[in-house]
Amino acid sequence: MGLFSFFREAGEKLFGTGEAKAAEEVAKKDPTPVNLDAANKAAAKAIADYVAKMGLTAEGLTIGFDAASSTVIVQGMAESKEIKEKILLCCGNVKGVETVQDQLGVIAAPETEPDPVFYTVVSGDTLSKIAKEQYGNANAYMKIFEANKPMLSHPDKIYPGQSLRIPA
Repeated sequence: MGLFSFFREAGEKLFGTGEAKAAEEVAKKDPTPVNLDAANKAAAKAIADYVAKMGLTAEGLTIGFDAASSTVIVQGMAESKEIKEKILLCCGNVKGVETVQDQLGVIAAPETEPDPVFYTVVSGDTLSKIAKEQYGNANAYMKIFEANKPMLSHPDKIYPGQSLRIPA
């Protein structure tokens, strides 16, 4: 449980379309609590739909959004630490999200599992370069790629500001 920081201007563009965009435009014109609440709920739904599209689930998974602080609040119980980390990264790697508040538990968490290492991609990075830095072997890039599926669809498709899981 904790707070994770992300680059607000990097990530999947979920808020510029559909219900999230419509609710955001109404809230900008008339920022009453009712309209702000509707915009937050639409943004939370867009993020939840994105997590579901990635095939990531958790028991009682609820996702909330607070536009005032650009924070996603994630609650529920994930089946494993790996799934928990992937859900948190999905929520954070969204353009417009600055912080993810982790209130997500793990159903069966082994005591010996090491804490996750997260890496933020910078301009010029490749998975091979990251693997060389993290493991001392550029050919270990597939380990990073596999750890970030389904968010990564191809080893060459990473972008600056994106956060990645680096397995031990």
